[in-house]
Amino acid sequence: MGTKPLLTLLCTMMIALPGYAISSEQSPSSIRQHSNPQMQTLLEKRISDLHLTAATRSKRLSVALVDVTDPRFPSVAQINGDEMMYAASLPKIAILLAAFERIEQGKLMLNDKTHQTMTNMIRHSSNRAATQMIRAVGKNYINEVLASPKYRLYDKRHNGGLWVGKEYAGGAAFKRDPLHHLSHGATALQVARFFYMLETGQLVSPESSRKMKSILSKPGINHKFVKGLSNTNARIFRKSGSWRTYHADSALIEHNGRSYIAVALANDPKGGEWMKQLIREMDEIIFEMQPTSDLAKSKASASPASL
Repeated sequence: MGTKPLLTLLCTMMIALPGYAISSEQSPSSIRQHSNPQMQTLLEKRISDLHLTAATRSKRLSVALVDVTDPRFPSVAQINGDEMMYAASLPKIAILLAAFERIEQGKLMLNDKTHQTMTNMIRHSSNRAATQMIRAVGKNYINEVLASPKYRLYDKRHNGGLWVGKEYAGGAAFKRDPLHHLSHGATALQVARFFYMLETGQLVSPESSRKMKSILSKPGINHKFVKGLSNTNARIFRKSGSWRTYHADSALIEHNGRSYIAVALANDPKGGEWMKQLIREMDEIIFEMQPTSDLAKSKASASPASL
């Protein structure tokens, strides 16, 4: 057997072995492969209980929920997850990612000033800070990073995703997304993938992911997801957005030993209120579910070990 066939066989065996599960999970597209029927049913029921089914059917509401308590075994539910919508300030997370790519390349300094500008952009959603960072990293570079094979956070095969095609200031868009012609866009599943890669250290590097997660902590605006969980001890790493009837929120949430990603995008004047209610329901769903890793372990113990 030649060298290449042998290497291919070894790689295939490593992915198949239970001990190497994390290797197969670390594909940038991995969460799409882990839909959970029970969680899906619960999410659809809670949305029905909130009288929001009509909004999902008319595609005015998109939702994604991912249990990442054990990130090797993500568990996913979504409604209109690949529906791209105008997302206002939420895509500022893409600027953050591009900035850390530039920092990794040595083309941008992570000094106190840059760190504060990024913090203002994320925690307080400063449009001025976002525009400064767009100019610092380069307008076209942001979407190049998003569409790159490394991330595929904008992917035509999945109806788009995160996109930044305009400064957060006056003036025209410099490049609208090619599928929907949005200046600032997102899909719920692509945003969820961003947070999944953040949690698993796949955004730039584990150290850069840790720094980005810190910047996403301590939200400075108390509405939507943050307001919905205000009476809990949850830790929230978050970016939201609002413009006219468009409302968006996204977060990695750590609560009483469980970790999950929640994303919601809406086009409705009541969208912000919907999100305050939705996050409470999604939080309850997570605690109703048995962690997927526990299910995997119980199945493994119930069956004989095999290669």
